[in-house]
Formats: sequence, structure tokens, C-alpha cells
Amino acid sequence: MKIIDGKLIAVEIQNKLKLRIDELKKKNITPGLGIILVGNDPASEIYVRNKMRVCSELGVNAVLCRFNEENTEEEIIKQIEEFNQNEEIDGILVQSPLPSKFAEEKIISHVSPLKDVDGFGIYNLGALLSNQEKIIAATPLGILKMLEHENIRIEGSHVVVVGAGLIVGRPMAVLLLNRGATVTLAHSKTQNLKEITRQADILIVAIGDARFITDEYVKDGAVVIDVGTNRVDGKLYGDVDFLSVAPKTSYITPVPGGVGPMTIIMLIQNVVDACERKRDENGSKN
Repeated sequence: MKIIDGKLIAVEIQNKLKLRIDELKKKNITPGLGIILVGNDPASEIYVRNKMRVCSELGVNAVLCRFNEENTEEEIIKQIEEFNQNEEIDGILVQSPLPSKFAEEKIISHVSPLKDVDGFGIYNLGALLSNQEKIIAATPLGILKMLEHENIRIEGSHVVVVGAGLIVGRPMAVLLLNRGATVTLAHSKTQNLKEITRQADILIVAIGDARFITDEYVKDGAVVIDVGTNRVDGKLYGDVDFLSVAPKTSYITPVPGGVGPMTIIMLIQNVVDACERKRDENGSKN
């Protein structure tokens, strides 16, 4: 059994990104990320703070705009449109989840596809589905990079993704399908879940239920990727019961220190990619 160290892989990617950003700065170009945070969800506050910290470390200009529940959808959308028009902003992040009074999909739909660094917009999801990938959601992209880093075979493998959400499960399934995996997408209404997950060569779990997956759900030698972040009595747990599952696996990610660091660094990579792409396109027009 080998633990996949997400922190270590993220640092390797971060070092490469720093070189790219330094090259951009030699041309007086600084990648920019516009962040919209609505409400005061404690987890969202932590996520945004961590993203801004990494931006600062790498030299990415992060602009944070805060809104509360007294604001209107129109005010948030107006800020998104201002970011869309701002040449110094290469990526836009609307921190999810939004308070329930806001129509999240409607708000996100106003983000320019070229600046949709979360990859949640219809254009980028559609490009993924048609195997013409543009901007890929950060968490699925981070998981893909982890598998590639460890030289874990994807093509021909049976991957079971537990959790069918738009942020992780669905884009993850399509991303791996595009790379030749046989993919089963399971969810809360799936029957005989244990029988299905025990067939997985690679098991990816994103259901938001602390330590739900035990050793009974996993076949010997499987690769297990735990996307869960659940706080129980002040401690952070994944969706996988690490102590019981780890001995059965060939590779497994820990929580914390697994997928989490990869999500942040892949978001920043998407910003840098968008920045370089825009400059290349502008250069070809001149």
C-alpha cells in the first residue's frame, strides 16, 4: 500500500507554475483571479483564504469581492460582468455553495467561458462531455494528475465514482471515460453499492459522509481516492474509513493531505493557462 501525497505533488506543480508566472512577469503580465464570496460559511472562508494564500505565494493577483445575503443576485452578476470585462482578470471563481436564496447556476452562467476557471459553466462542461476539453474542474483535474503522477493505469481500468455531483462526480466520470476507462457512476440511489464498488480497479469517493466506505466496499489491490472533507467533533475525516481500507489498497489518498491541496493548485493552474491563452490569442491578432 502506498499513500499518494497530494501535498508533495501539489508542490511539484506549484514550482513549475512559479516558473511560468515569472516568465509572464518578465513581459509585465500578472495573472489575475477574481473571487466572489457570498455569505459567511466557515468552510468557504477557509477555502478562499487558502486559495488567496497560494495566489500570494505564486505572484497571482487575487481580487476578493464579498457579498452577504442582503445583496441581490443582480449585484453579484454585475460584479461578475465587471470581472468579465477586466483585462487584468484571467479567471473568475464564485465560491460554492452560495446561500440558498441565490440561484447558483444562474449566477455562474454569467461567468465568461474563457474565465470559468472552476470549469462549472455549461460551455466547459459541454466541451468535456464532447471530448473537446477546455477548462476542466479543479478537483477532477487534480485527481487525474495524481493518478498520472503515480503511473496508475487509467485506460482499460474499471473506475467506480461514488457521488454524482456537478463539482466532482460527473466531470470526473467523463474525464476518465475520455481516457479509455470503463466508468460506473454511483450515487445515493444506487442499489447493491458494495457489490459495485468491489469491482473497482480505481474507486473515487465524493459523497460527503464521514468514513462511509469501509473495507467491505473495496477489493484487494484497488486504488482509492478519497475526496471527502467532513468535520466530526472538530476533526477532519474523509468519506473513506482510512484505517480499515488502507491495508487492502495498492494506493490511497489521505484526508487531509490528499485531494485538497491538488484542488487549489489546479485552480491556479487554470488561471495561468487562461492568462497565457489570452496573451497568445492577442499576440496572434497583432
